[in-house]
Amino acid sequence: METSLRYGGDSKALRIHAKGKFPIDSDTLLQVHEELDTRVGVPSYFCALLRHFYPDFSASLGVGLKYDKHEKLHYIVGGKKSFPVTTNGHFSFNIKGHCDVDKEFKQRRLKGATELSWAILNFQKEQDVRLKIVPYFQIRENNWTFNAKW
Repeated sequence: METSLRYGGDSKALRIHAKGKFPIDSDTLLQVHEELDTRVGVPSYFCALLRHFYPDFSASLGVGLKYDKHEKLHYIVGGKKSFPVTTNGHFSFNIKGHCDVDKEFKQRRLKGATELSWAILNFQKEQDVRLKIVPYFQIRENNWTFNAKW
């Protein structure tokens, strides 16, 4: 289970975010995200997603439900495809997208993105670093992440 403290976005309160990945089989997992708004003490976001990985295609597909304090309950379908740029796969070009649909199937929202990702394994002893360039810049280490929007 990964946890983080978040501030900003649509809320000006500190939020506690938790993310867990629970394996179902070798290529499938249940991914759960939850966010607690510390100002009011109630969950502001929850998502449960069943993700299946297709290692031969460097791709994944997920389906699930999400609850947002503004938009309420939604169904979600998402996918990601990775194109390795180097032979070792540490530098890749990724395409990802998802579709959110409200519970009445009347309103849908499509969202997609491309990203360049560079994984530096054993940057220092037992320390991996990942750099991502998307509509934002991300540096991720084993224990922390830094995001900056352009």
